[in-house]
Amino acid sequence: MYKVSYDLHIHSCLSPCGDEDMTPGNIVGMAAIKELNVIALTDHNSSRNCSPFLKHAECFGIIAIPGMELCTREEVHVLCLFEELQGALEFDSFVYEKLYKVRNKEEIFGRQLLINDRDEVSGKEEYLLVNAADIGFDEVYELVKTYGGIMIPAHIDKSSNSLLSNLGFIPPDSRFTCAEAACREAVSTSGICSVGAAVFSKEEKALADLRRNNPYLQNCRIINNSDAHYLEHIHEPVHFLQIEEMNRKEILKALVKP
Repeated sequence: MYKVSYDLHIHSCLSPCGDEDMTPGNIVGMAAIKELNVIALTDHNSSRNCSPFLKHAECFGIIAIPGMELCTREEVHVLCLFEELQGALEFDSFVYEKLYKVRNKEEIFGRQLLINDRDEVSGKEEYLLVNAADIGFDEVYELVKTYGGIMIPAHIDKSSNSLLSNLGFIPPDSRFTCAEAACREAVSTSGICSVGAAVFSKEEKALADLRRNNPYLQNCRIINNSDAHYLEHIHEPVHFLQIEEMNRKEILKALVKP
C-alpha cells in the first residue's frame, strides 16, 4: 500500500476566477515544491488545459488527474475526475454543447486562458465558463461513468453552488460514494482524510454534524481539497489516500470504494 498526499480541486487560468499565474506548469511546479503526490485540474465546465497539465506533471513525477468542476442545471458544482485524458476531453466537448452560451466580459469576470505545452497562452475561451450546463444533477453519475470518470459533489457544505444549498437535500436515488467538504481540516471517519498531528474539535464537530444531518453521507468518504484559484492556496501535504498502486485508476478506485 502507498500513502499519497493529494489536492483534487485546483483551477487554472482557464477558469475566469483563476489567477493568471495559475498556468498548468506553475500549478505542477507549486505542487512539487509542496511535495504533493496527486493533483487534479478542475476548471469550471472545461478540461481543455488538462493536456499540458498532465505533461508537466509527468516531468515532476506527480500523478495528475484530468478533471472538471461541472456546474449542473441546478447550479450544483460537481467534481468530475477521469482516468484518461481522452475521456476528459470527450466529456468536455459534451459539456460545451450543453453550456448556456453567454459571452465572457473580461473586465468583470476575468480572462479565460488556454495554455499550450510550453506553458504559454495559446488562446481564450469566449463564452463564460461559470454558467450552468443543461445537465441535471441526477444525470451526472451515469454520464461521467460513460467517459471513464467518477463524480464527487463539490464543497457539499458550502452556502452556495453545493448540493445541500441548492437542492436542500441529497436525492435518495443518488449513487455517489465520495463527497468533498469545504470545512477546513475535516477529518473523515472512513479514514480517507487526515490532517497530521493537529486536529481541531470545531472541524471534527462540523463533519460529524454534516453526517448526522445527512444520513446518506454516513456511507460516503469525505475528502477535503483546496479549491485553489491562486498558487499559494494549493494545499500542503496534509490529506492522504491509501492506494494499492501508483496510478490514476487506483486513485479513482480508492476515492469511490465503499
